Amino acid sequence: MATRRLGRGKVEVTLMGIGTAPLAGLFTPVSDDDARTLIRSGLDAGLRYVDTAPFYGYGLAERRVGDALRAEPTGSYTLSTKAGRLLRPRSAPRAGSDQWASPLEFEAVFDYSHDAVMRSFEDSLQRLGLPRIDVLYLHDLGIDSHDPATHRGHVETAWRDGVKAMRRLREEGSVGAIGLGVNVRDILLEAMDHADWDAFLLAGRYTLLEQEPLDDLLPRCERAGTSIVVGGPYNSGILAGGETWNYAEAPPEVIEKAMRLSAVCERHGVPLMAAALQFPLAHPVVASVIPGARSPAEMATNLAMMRTEIPADLWADLRDEGLIRPDAPVPEGSSAP
Repeated sequence: MATRRLGRGKVEVTLMGIGTAPLAGLFTPVSDDDARTLIRSGLDAGLRYVDTAPFYGYGLAERRVGDALRAEPTGSYTLSTKAGRLLRPRSAPRAGSDQWASPLEFEAVFDYSHDAVMRSFEDSLQRLGLPRIDVLYLHDLGIDSHDPATHRGHVETAWRDGVKAMRRLREEGSVGAIGLGVNVRDILLEAMDHADWDAFLLAGRYTLLEQEPLDDLLPRCERAGTSIVVGGPYNSGILAGGETWNYAEAPPEVIEKAMRLSAVCERHGVPLMAAALQFPLAHPVVASVIPGARSPAEMATNLAMMRTEIPADLWADLRDEGLIRPDAPVPEGSSAP
């Protein structure tokens, strides 16, 4: 699969990557064997970018990713993980609302300090059992992830101390690129006042369903030479035939828009999932999309959607019906990327 560079650096990612939150048991258990097969099938199909995080399954995703990647030659893949939470042995039973179905026996604690970022990086190397991490993102530095009472404190710590650790790791060559991995765009606009970032992993906010970043974030990234990796291109399920949006039950207006998007796709004989995967890649700052999968069958579906040919008339109809913004770039011609 073709690759694109992250920012102005040397790190390259494939147009589609492998997101690993689902294979860590996000809401539904996934076995070690299925996780290994899933990653292997993606790698064998040419997806050479893998994104993970300590938070996913409280270390489970990193362990499974490392088990799969250790068989690969060094330099044949691009690996990203995240910092911002430290894992410690669990001191109390998990809450009933915990999203991980069968995690490791740890709990995550937010910490964006310099020493915590450095420790998180070293801990990730240990869990992965790998000698290198290519991209490091500060994870979930957004109001949606924190208690409102502690949010600004975390943000100020990150700008004052965590950024120094991120820069240090890049300057030393320990990582090739740095950025943020979040679900909201406002914090990325703020982040651009505090560092020179290579890439932002933005989940669910620049999709076939939502294009508000065209107003501010994407133009600013283009001027700064910062890439966007689009996580959650299916908006956590609603664009893949599910009923969830932003990791919760979709509100009526979101369901209605998704149904209208689907109806246009059906008229052209194109699965909604294919349009959702390919749409973000038309923007010049988007380097990759990373849908998640929890089974080899879902990985195969993602690959098929990426390879689906989409006629130019479909994009024109979506614009005409006001379902995508008129200023949103769309894929050219009828060939899949």
